[in-house]
Amino acid sequence: MRRFYLILLSAILVVSAQASVHSVPRRSSARHLAYSRHHRRYAHLRRLRYYGPPVAPELRVSRDSLLKQNLEIDQAGLQRIEDDQQLQQLEDRGILIPLEQTQYVTVSPSLKETRRYARPWTAQFVDDMGREFYEKFHKPIEVNSAVRTAEQQRKLTRRNHNAAPAEGETASSHLAGTTVDIAKRGLTRKQHKWIADYLANLKQQDVIEPEEERRQACFHVMVSQRYPYPVAIQTKATVTPEPVPQAPVLPPLPPQQ
Repeated sequence: MRRFYLILLSAILVVSAQASVHSVPRRSSARHLAYSRHHRRYAHLRRLRYYGPPVAPELRVSRDSLLKQNLEIDQAGLQRIEDDQQLQQLEDRGILIPLEQTQYVTVSPSLKETRRYARPWTAQFVDDMGREFYEKFHKPIEVNSAVRTAEQQRKLTRRNHNAAPAEGETASSHLAGTTVDIAKRGLTRKQHKWIADYLANLKQQDVIEPEEERRQACFHVMVSQRYPYPVAIQTKATVTPEPVPQAPVLPPLPPQQ
């Protein structure tokens, strides 16, 4: 019996020794810490490449922003474009004007010719922003989306679940031709910050409603019809108006005999 207990004790000690060997970590604490830091840094860089720099609070996508964009469109009495036929009519009548490619602004080659249109004040915004960006960085901004039809938006929502709907109180403002998307791809961190600050400043003036998309790599900017008018009013105030020509004063007729 004594021999049996000795054998049993020896077996327990062997099992305990094996368990303690397997419980030792493969890396020392210093190596494990260095590995964790490297892994976290790599994950951060991977997210940065995919999503870009963090979004400013003023530019975050939200339901409230979509509601505000649609309210702006309704109050201005702007029609939303249903199909290509209606779009062509608005383009032919000059209600929508083309977004011109200049040294300050380029349009994505993937955007169809008939989709390179916007409301006049939206086109003015694009040109103004492009000029200021070019003056700072000697590089044009790129527009990768402008006017859309409801028909096109419905197709887009079927393959992109993040896209705004074609109907309702949160419908895409692209349908009214008031909105453009400014590409983020290829921007440096300094250029990205400049655009974010530029848009946030105009949002504070209540002339645009911008959002920074994450997965689509663009700035979505809805431009209010108020955008060009403060500048026009200020310009008129500094110019002396021309005098209105007066009718010549004729001498009185002589009394009849």
